[in-house]
Amino acid sequence: MKTSLKKFMLSTFLILVSVSFYAQSNSTYTIDKVNSVIHWKGYKPVGSQAGTIKLLSGSINIENSQIAGGKFVADMTTIKDNNGSERLENHLKSIDFFDTEKYPTSSFTIKNIKYLNDGTFLIGDLTIKNITKQVAIPASILISSSTIKINTKTIKINRADFNIKYKSKSFFDNLKDKFIEDDFDLQVDIVGTN
Repeated sequence: MKTSLKKFMLSTFLILVSVSFYAQSNSTYTIDKVNSVIHWKGYKPVGSQAGTIKLLSGSINIENSQIAGGKFVADMTTIKDNNGSERLENHLKSIDFFDTEKYPTSSFTIKNIKYLNDGTFLIGDLTIKNITKQVAIPASILISSSTIKINTKTIKINRADFNIKYKSKSFFDNLKDKFIEDDFDLQVDIVGTN
């Protein structure tokens, strides 16, 4: 009787371990929109401005305990200034910058993962204003059976690549000190649940 009980308990334990391992090895994680955020920072000749953007949706696919693909969709209408300037927020949503009425979302689609000596990189397509460019984003990745966490390092994005022209020296001459830097910073914190 005791032997049968031990066998039953051992079998149950092995099944639970197998299920847990499979969930971690092959799963789809849904983005937790509350706990995920995009941080941005733009630069002028003197000073900078920073804020956040919320995610609209997203998922990450795991195969053999590794990221096999995924997509994050940013809700550009949620762009915020850290100092609470509605004037700046509305300007960023306007045709001068992200034109959120015409292009309400931006996205990043993971195509590949590279493991190099200087870290792990998410390789994928960044789409802003319907223009797509491939980027490599250094990131730390933590995967468990129930959650995935991705914290990227800060990367530079050239807004001129996405036809964002306002006060850009790539498009206009003689701006003197009235220009805004083409490069802006992006840093992303992602939480996904299974």
